[in-house]
Amino acid sequence: MNEDYLNDLNESQREAVLYDAGPSLVVAGAGSGKTRVLTYKIVHLLRTGYQPHTILALTFTNKAAREMKNRISSLTDEYVSRYLWMGTFHSIFYRILRREAEYIGYPADFTIYDATDSKNLIKTIIKEMQLDDKIYRPNVIQSRISNAKNSLITSRSYAQNKNQLDYDLKCRIPLVAEIYQRYQNRCFNAGAMDFDELLLQTNILFRDHREALDKYRNQFRYVLVDEYQDTNFAQHLIIHKLSEQSQKVFVVGDDAQSIYSFRGANIDNMLRFKDNYSSCRIFKLERNYRSTQNIVNAANSLIAANKDQIRKTIYSENEKGNKVTVMSAYSDYEEAYKVASIITNMMSSGKYTFADFAVLYRTNAQSRILEEIMRTRMIKYKVYGAQSFYQRKEIKDVIAYFRVIVNPKDEESIKRIINYPARGIGGVTVDKLMGAALSSDVGLWKIIADPQAFNVVLNRGAADKIAKFRLMIDDFREKNKTMTAYEIANYVISQSGITYDLNQDSTIEGISRRENVQELSNAMTEFVSMRQEGGSESVSLTDFLMEVSLMTDQDNEKDDNADKVTLMTVHAAKGLEFKNVFIVGMENDLFPSAHSSDSIRAIEEERRLFYVAITRAKENCIITYAKNRFRNGQNNTSTPSFFLGDMDERFVNFDDDFMLTSGYRPVNKPVMDRYTPKPVAPPSPHTSLRKISDVDKGGSEPVDSAPSGLKIGDKVTHERFGKGIVTSLDGYGNDAKATIEFEVSGTKLLLLKYAKLTING
Repeated sequence: MNEDYLNDLNESQREAVLYDAGPSLVVAGAGSGKTRVLTYKIVHLLRTGYQPHTILALTFTNKAAREMKNRISSLTDEYVSRYLWMGTFHSIFYRILRREAEYIGYPADFTIYDATDSKNLIKTIIKEMQLDDKIYRPNVIQSRISNAKNSLITSRSYAQNKNQLDYDLKCRIPLVAEIYQRYQNRCFNAGAMDFDELLLQTNILFRDHREALDKYRNQFRYVLVDEYQDTNFAQHLIIHKLSEQSQKVFVVGDDAQSIYSFRGANIDNMLRFKDNYSSCRIFKLERNYRSTQNIVNAANSLIAANKDQIRKTIYSENEKGNKVTVMSAYSDYEEAYKVASIITNMMSSGKYTFADFAVLYRTNAQSRILEEIMRTRMIKYKVYGAQSFYQRKEIKDVIAYFRVIVNPKDEESIKRIINYPARGIGGVTVDKLMGAALSSDVGLWKIIADPQAFNVVLNRGAADKIAKFRLMIDDFREKNKTMTAYEIANYVISQSGITYDLNQDSTIEGISRRENVQELSNAMTEFVSMRQEGGSESVSLTDFLMEVSLMTDQDNEKDDNADKVTLMTVHAAKGLEFKNVFIVGMENDLFPSAHSSDSIRAIEEERRLFYVAITRAKENCIITYAKNRFRNGQNNTSTPSFFLGDMDERFVNFDDDFMLTSGYRPVNKPVMDRYTPKPVAPPSPHTSLRKISDVDKGGSEPVDSAPSGLKIGDKVTHERFGKGIVTSLDGYGNDAKATIEFEVSGTKLLLLKYAKLTING
């Protein structure tokens, strides 16, 4: 073991790592080495006598767990790190629940439903109940069930909660409780859990079975948690149950980066940590190693406006750097052009590559216009958060076969593959089988195994096809007993008819689907070989499904070393860093979101989200807003976000347009002064602008003498392209056109009867 590992830490980091007298809360500012402290804490525990299997380390992504485990291996050895209980909350609790399945009535090989599987089942239940899915929207119902589970409210408790039922009635969806009950029963009968159920069942296990709780309390001598500000109530309670006796708990996070309340994250878990652990010691990591001084100070001045926070003074010893830049654009279209132009100009210096740039936005919809402009400017880009590999139809089809092999009670997977590839089992037959399963309150597989026993009336052809399907699955299940994951995968893909089916489609899309299935086979080969090389015998189909099912959003993103600009939401950017960051769309009702306007707590989370965006930048941070934005089918006037006024002008270059239109002048104040959000006044009316009226409808008068008075050399403003100068006019009447050289958007040829122009007086 490396004896000098502590020399890699600064004083604050070392103090947190060495402390072992009780609960620890490490408040780690952006770029302050949070992961390093958590990693070295584990190394130090191993160094001072803790056995690997007695250490529980919980993360939010598999990627974070892998990176920490690799670092620990380099500082200790691979054998030691292999036996750590380190992984995501869901993967660790899945592991525990598989071991203790008998306590909770689930099979040890229970299936995990991802968000798509869960929503499909909810859709099915809504349809069976003959409800209007425009009223009982699957997304809304799924969110209600998820929130209930994360608050540890079971379907039975939900149905007995008067306040909850009254709220559903007020929302005109009074049958949520019944949908939740049916959903829960169907999952249980299918031997399946969704992600939220993993947390709920772990809490139930520890609540109702003291021997199970004591077993893991005794095993885990130390509990460590990454990104503690993102924990929900269910996660917080499990951590507390496991550590309340030993008091050996070490949590790391940044309350200023708590941005996932929509997923159930509760910032109070961190803010009130001392209430649960009265003897806890708080450590503050305040040196930012990532960003320049100006970026850090601008972010500090912003977040100082929040009331609910653990006060800290983040500082940087990097170079002072450029000030954060705030600039306006006439429209969202011009905003995208400005971003593209700046990227092109900065690239021309030879100092940066495309991969050094990220454009962050509040909503996914904002990416469309950015993509459009970047394509026209020949800027290579990638959109982070596009459909993941494991959500593609052809991949989910193959995975569904795997899930049925492991757990034939999995109803959703059976329905997916029973007629894929097509084997003549139609919808009417499936409906009969499903109807029998529901009326008999048994799983679909039981009906398929013996339709006659449940009085399912099928013609000879349908009965034969169902029997062949059952025999095929039985064969796969038998082969799976002796095959590794990739061996059974190749067998299934071949024998099920999937290979033949994919080979029939020679289109580009068909070729892509074949390549994706081949890539899945490659992934399984790699999965088995890597585990075998590491000395693990866990190479079964069940082991592979566990890894795939528990992947998070970030885990699904393939590492892309290509030189491309990154486009992503601010939420998706958390944990990442780039040399140059653009934050676009900084307008009221967009950032902060209009949905947050009635809640101080929600506004504070939006401000934290903005803080996260700024602190992704290492060298340059450029913030833009548009005075006009096309939303909901029409062009709307926008006002700059009042968050911009929270920032100290010593660290920010505000353009003149912001000063004129906002009616607000930032004042020099100490960085950590409390700021009060100042509402931004709407832009003054442009009294000097006059609208271009309809061009001569008779078609007889030249454009340059038309009633509009438009002439070559006129300065004009376009709704999307911004300011420009008319360089030529052509045509008459309805065919009249103008060539305009716009300041940012370049040269455009516009048909005047449709052009939304104003002449600058």
